[in-house]
Amino acid sequence: MKTALLFAGQGAQAPGMGRDLAGAFPTARVLMDRANAVLGYDLARICFEGPEDELTRTENAQPGIYLISWVALSLLKERAPGFSFEATAGLSLGEFTALAAAGVMTFEEGLEVVRARGRFMHEACEQTRGGMAALIGLDEAATREVCDAAGVTLANLNCPGQIVISGELDRIPAAVEAAKARGARKAIPLPVAGAYHSPLMASAQPKLAAALAAIPLRPPQIPVIANVTARPHGGPDALAPLLVDQVIHPVRWEASMRWLLDQGFTRFIELGPGTALSGFMKRIRKDAQVLNVSDTASLETTAAALMS
Repeated sequence: MKTALLFAGQGAQAPGMGRDLAGAFPTARVLMDRANAVLGYDLARICFEGPEDELTRTENAQPGIYLISWVALSLLKERAPGFSFEATAGLSLGEFTALAAAGVMTFEEGLEVVRARGRFMHEACEQTRGGMAALIGLDEAATREVCDAAGVTLANLNCPGQIVISGELDRIPAAVEAAKARGARKAIPLPVAGAYHSPLMASAQPKLAAALAAIPLRPPQIPVIANVTARPHGGPDALAPLLVDQVIHPVRWEASMRWLLDQGFTRFIELGPGTALSGFMKRIRKDAQVLNVSDTASLETTAAALMS
């Protein structure tokens, strides 16, 4: 059985994430202390206690989700000795966690670059007036027509019938109405700080490129699926350009998962807060085995499944 690890993206954060893992497992506490030391502030406290508006800030949410996802992976390795995986993928922010899990960067390097990425994206949000909306029940072709008519762009192609659009805030209502007119079952503006994965994020790109240039990117030890291409990353020189492009281009999540399925992957383990990626996979391939690790209970369930 070929196993792929899936790593959560921004939006999965929730106050309390990781708290029970830290209380139950010394390894979790050690990793959280390491993260706090690297960043110079108590990220673990924000993950545990919030408040929600502080945790939701992009520069906290991104490293927070990265940290809890890494804790989940580390504890799964500890609880299921001999457990192995043959590919990784992550949604947006999660792509960085996926690359770290494949040996491209260390835990600390990934944490620092993700913190910087969150700060750069927050700055881009403050410089623009952007918004996003989730469309349920339209296919990609119809959604592209809606985007063209409203002057917005695709942001996330998550799974059949679920696509997120992004663009200037005052254009989102027209896009929502156009989607409803085309037959969308739901078209819902999202409570986000800006237009992620759209050209409005372009000011973050050169800053992220500089941050990536400051760390040594190593060859992936296993395939890591790139959000932009829905295909595995290449060598070290090709990694950073795709990560920089990802800031303004759509996340091709459904296509990424279908590539893995076509390569014979049948087991997918979501690591980090929430179960959104598990839900997407169930919409993409109902018979795929989907597991997750977000807390102590799900860790034990997944470890038992891997060891059976």
